Order: sequence, then structure tokens, then C-alpha cells
Amino acid sequence: MESQKETNNDKERDILYSQSIKAGHRMYYLDVKKNRREELYISITESKKKIDESQDLQQVSYEKHKIFIYKEDFQKFVDCFQHVVDFIEKEQGEAEPRAENNDIQIDMDF
Repeated sequence: MESQKETNNDKERDILYSQSIKAGHRMYYLDVKKNRREELYISITESKKKIDESQDLQQVSYEKHKIFIYKEDFQKFVDCFQHVVDFIEKEQGEAEPRAENNDIQIDMDF
């Protein structure tokens, strides 16, 4: 188990720049990392809080999903994402801003 924790800590140290977005019971982390060839890429993580109330004690866990976007795909990803957002806004109108003012957090302490 100790090596698993060390591996996770090593991965966290690989983050060069990070921003997080609070979205209700979800958090989105956009991290810039460097691969073995010294190339930068984006790691997007969705973290969702899960509460298991099946036992007497509540147990909290986090479900995480990750995707990686590499530099050669940035523009394609941005273009595609914008097309999808435009489609949704055309179909359902623009999203109303959330009441939370501090949704985006920038972590630059590396």
C-alpha cells in the first residue's frame, strides 16, 4: 500500500499548472502535465462525491474519471467542444450562471 501512495504523490508532483471548477457535487480538474518525452498535455478529471448509506455509518468516496488531451489535438478538441456547446445553446438556450461566485480555482503553487 505504501508504494501506491508514493505513486499517487509522484503523479501529483507532475502537475505543472492546474485549475479546478466546482460544479455542484462534482469537481473538474484541468491539469497540465509533462510526459516522459517532456511534452505537455492536459489531464481532465471529473471527481464526483459518493455517499454510501447502506451501512450504519455513512461512507464517503470519490468516483473519478480522466481523459488526456495532447497538444496535437488541442484545436480539434476546442473546435468540437465549441460546436457541442453551440448546439446545446441553440436547442435549449444559454445556460444560466450558477449562484456560486468562486467556481474556478487556480492553483499555481508548484
